[in-house]
Amino acid sequence: MKKIKSGMLFLAVLLLSTTLKAQTIDQAKSLLYFEKYKSAKLGFEKLVAANANDVDAVYWLGQTMIMPDDKTAKDVANAKALYQKTLMANSNSALLLAGIGHIELLEGKSQEARNHFETAISLSQGKIVSVLNAVGFANVNAKEGDAAYAVEKLKLATSIKKMTDPDVFVNLGDAYKKMGDGGQAQLAYEAALALNPKYARASYRIGKIYQTQGGTQEEIYMKYYNEAIAKDPAYAPVYENLYNLYYTTDVPKSAQYLEKFLANTDDNPKNCYLRASILYAQALFAEAVKKADECIGANPTPYPKLYGIKAYAYNKLKDSVNAKASFEKYFQMADTSLIGMGDYSTYASVLLKFPGNDSIAGNFIDKAVALDTLEANKVTYLKTIALSYEGQKKYKEAADWYNKVVSIKRAPGKVDLYNTGFNYFRSGNYTTAITIFNIYSQKFPEDAFGYYMSGKSKWGIDSLMTQASANPDFEKTIAVGMVDSVKYKPQVIGSYKYFVAYYANVKKDNAKAIEYCDKILALDPTDADALNNKTALQAPAPKQTRPAATKPAGTTKPAAVPKKN
Repeated sequence: MKKIKSGMLFLAVLLLSTTLKAQTIDQAKSLLYFEKYKSAKLGFEKLVAANANDVDAVYWLGQTMIMPDDKTAKDVANAKALYQKTLMANSNSALLLAGIGHIELLEGKSQEARNHFETAISLSQGKIVSVLNAVGFANVNAKEGDAAYAVEKLKLATSIKKMTDPDVFVNLGDAYKKMGDGGQAQLAYEAALALNPKYARASYRIGKIYQTQGGTQEEIYMKYYNEAIAKDPAYAPVYENLYNLYYTTDVPKSAQYLEKFLANTDDNPKNCYLRASILYAQALFAEAVKKADECIGANPTPYPKLYGIKAYAYNKLKDSVNAKASFEKYFQMADTSLIGMGDYSTYASVLLKFPGNDSIAGNFIDKAVALDTLEANKVTYLKTIALSYEGQKKYKEAADWYNKVVSIKRAPGKVDLYNTGFNYFRSGNYTTAITIFNIYSQKFPEDAFGYYMSGKSKWGIDSLMTQASANPDFEKTIAVGMVDSVKYKPQVIGSYKYFVAYYANVKKDNAKAIEYCDKILALDPTDADALNNKTALQAPAPKQTRPAATKPAGTTKPAAVPKKN
């Protein structure tokens, strides 16, 4: 038997150790691919426990803390502490510097992040795929990230000789998608599939492109989702997406996909929440509360959203007291990153059922509006609080909230401006009402209503009509309104009544006042005010009485309200 030299033995052991480590790293990374963050974290923790200076394992361990959508501020802080601690002994680690940059993006420190990314790329001479991929991924997945910068660095990674990692192309596709370029995104995903035809994540991502385009693309995006499932039936993210997709439209189908997701993902407290959530979707509200309580009782640190499910279920059960208490517990337990616009808006609606909570509810409505990206949703939130104030006859407050609707909408319509202006009018804020109704008239010059309400508001300021400031608006109301005297009959008659009072009381011109009475009677022969005023104006001077129409009817809603646009 030949004697093995000690140097060769050491080399063999080193190669074996390196190979085993690579296999272990790859195994843990594959768990991240399936979004099994808990299992991946355990794998990386073992590697770090064996070697605290294993920068690859440390980087990926930090990623398991910040990748989940339900990450908390505490998770981000822990990942940051881990990276900083390891960097103290490995200051030239390009991968850890990229990780620090990712953390800084999550903290909103864009410039500091960019500095760390550039340092990482410089240290690795722009030739290490994993570093460029980490920089690209960070900029795609952090809200403050720069998608164009991600595209630049990920394209550089794909150009490196012998680059065989499909994850780089998927991240590149995600970067293009963040930029709004679905065509280039799909090409990048297809490039990932060219490297690995079984890479389900790429097919799934193509499906997401078409899903974001709306329901008309269902046949296409389901084709890609089914392809992802066929490539790898254990790829849980596609099942979770389909559970969410059908949650409000096809609950039985949603429930089926939920079971498949739960069968292929880590066991964690969130799963119990999902089971309570699907009961809520099935309108089994009492059962949802019961399930949520079971989940809370079974875990010393329950998933915070369980309290949210209880709050929604109690609200549906019309149990406002328990709904309010559950929402309060939810907001106390949950990291702000977990709380959505629907949570804030629903809690606000619950608060409005308890007198004296209007201003607090308004704060939560503002939070919902700030988070939501859909104009229609923002408008719904704002109208909830506006209607509450209107119902309490707090017209100034109602007007202020309706005015927010006007400012939110790209093209506010007649109803939006009417709600705002009329509530300012009846609250006595005539100057602000005039501003709103001037906007109304500028946008809809063919509509007599804006001129009419502007005239009434000016009449509210000049109640004795001595300045005649309302005259031009009422004249314009008549001119525009007589084009369609049936539609604008109330506004035209109201304007005529103003002039009856103006000529009788200010100008002392009874003949002109009678002329306006006749105009009213031509449109409505039974109008009591016109008949009485005409009789009074025709009577001998000593017996003449003041015409009835002397001030704007500030608390009476006009008969003709603009139709909803």
